[in-house]
Amino acid sequence: MVPLLLLPLLWRGSLQEKEGYELQVQELVTVQEGLCIHVPCSFFYQRGSWFSSRELYTFWYLSEDGTNYASPVATNDRYAQVKQQTQGRFLLADPRTNSCSLSIRDSRKSDTGTYVFQVLTGYFDRYTYQDKKLTLKVTDLTQKPDIHIWGPLESGRPTQLSCSLPGSCEEGSPLIFSWVGNALDSLNLKTLRSSMLTFTPKPRDHGTTVTCLVTLAGPGVTTRETIQLNVSYAPRNLVIGVSYRNVTALEILQNTSSLPILEGEALRLLCVADSNPPAQLSWFQGSPVPNATPISRTTILELPRVGTGEEGQFTCQAQHPLGSQSISLSLSVVYAPRLVGPSCSWEDEGLRCSCSSRAEPAPSVRWQLGEGLLEENPNNDSYTITSRSVRSWANSSLRLRVGLNAGLRITCEAKNVHGVQSASVLLLPGKSISVSRVVPAALGGAGAMALLSLCLCLIFFYIVKLHRKQTDRRRKATNDEDPVMGTVTWVSDGFQLNPRPDGPPDLVSPTGDVSPLREEQDTQYAKLTFHGRKPWEPQDKEAITTCVYSKIKETRQ
Repeated sequence: MVPLLLLPLLWRGSLQEKEGYELQVQELVTVQEGLCIHVPCSFFYQRGSWFSSRELYTFWYLSEDGTNYASPVATNDRYAQVKQQTQGRFLLADPRTNSCSLSIRDSRKSDTGTYVFQVLTGYFDRYTYQDKKLTLKVTDLTQKPDIHIWGPLESGRPTQLSCSLPGSCEEGSPLIFSWVGNALDSLNLKTLRSSMLTFTPKPRDHGTTVTCLVTLAGPGVTTRETIQLNVSYAPRNLVIGVSYRNVTALEILQNTSSLPILEGEALRLLCVADSNPPAQLSWFQGSPVPNATPISRTTILELPRVGTGEEGQFTCQAQHPLGSQSISLSLSVVYAPRLVGPSCSWEDEGLRCSCSSRAEPAPSVRWQLGEGLLEENPNNDSYTITSRSVRSWANSSLRLRVGLNAGLRITCEAKNVHGVQSASVLLLPGKSISVSRVVPAALGGAGAMALLSLCLCLIFFYIVKLHRKQTDRRRKATNDEDPVMGTVTWVSDGFQLNPRPDGPPDLVSPTGDVSPLREEQDTQYAKLTFHGRKPWEPQDKEAITTCVYSKIKETRQ
């Protein structure tokens, strides 16, 4: 009977704090729903009880169950009945190391509460640590998955993405992965259900998004994370934009084979390339060669005043670590006609006049007799027109056989889409024409408007008087020469003008003709130098006083 009476006393004594019993544990722990947590804990107890045995059992109870703890939430006693809602999720460490650490898997909202620790060192030697308790709080799942990119994202190069959920544990409920994104449309469903994803990005995938979704099977909650793809790719879709004719807006060229630009206009060229990261753009005149120096290292090339020196090919080159690309533009300079002529001379069959013009595109040349336009292929033999074109030059010659009377005006007109220019020759009465075999003519160049009046009678009179004393000597030296032959040089503003270096091909200028050598001046003068001069007695003295002059007429359009 004595042992039976002592049992209540022993039980009541175990609920009180004893010397040598101590618990070290974090009193408040927070975990998100569905995740795992490990709560470190250590305990100390009094050894040497007469009821002690070699077995040591530890328990965690829900404090709300009261003092008569029925079922623990976790224990190492295999014979104890554990709460069903925590079974397999609340795990204890080995108590022989004085560890009371608690591991919680797949935490649920219902796990929220306060827990107490208890130790059993013998059949009746049980102690509950009431001085320290563990408070567990389970909150909503806000943890996002982590997406890791293994290696650089380059177009055409296979890349791996991995997805993981921090706070989850391998021993818990399985995690269900899924991937979503336009860049992944070509992948099969099995690949999209794995935590590791392999795909090959394309340039079009740059800037798109990829999302990893993780579903925790235990609590049935899902979390997701989205990243934006930064795909590197070489230059593509290289284009050139232009702005000219005082238009500020840039126009993308659909055809870069040729761009006609009017001479003197300002031109802006813009080069655009699609690449990531942006390519280094440079401009070259002509085709770029290795180690060539660009004329510009910016996207825009400025040509303030286009001239024939800028005519040709311009190339934009886009340099990039993953590859380079270039695009070229052929620039052609166009301009209004520049007239050379007309010049006229006598021939056996009549009067022959020549006229040339240079322009881009090549001009058309036509003749007018008075106010009437002459056809290329007439139905009569009164005149013949022969025309020829060589690149930007157009040459034309006119042979007149009848109708050569005083006051005859012959006009040469050159025309293209950018302008019109014309010049005229006026024949005046006087027998000096037949003596010199030269038809005096005044030839106006492009941009010149001048009036030249020259009285040949005074010049002839001066020549006769000056050389009359040397008649005998000159006759012997010049028996086989023409009566009067000379060269004509145009002089403007007091200095002599050199002939045009880029003159028209096959332009015939008969001896004694006066051909324009410069177009910019308003007034032009002629200097005549005679070779092999000899006295000449005019048959008709009235011819000496006859003045022959020419008139220059120029029109611009």
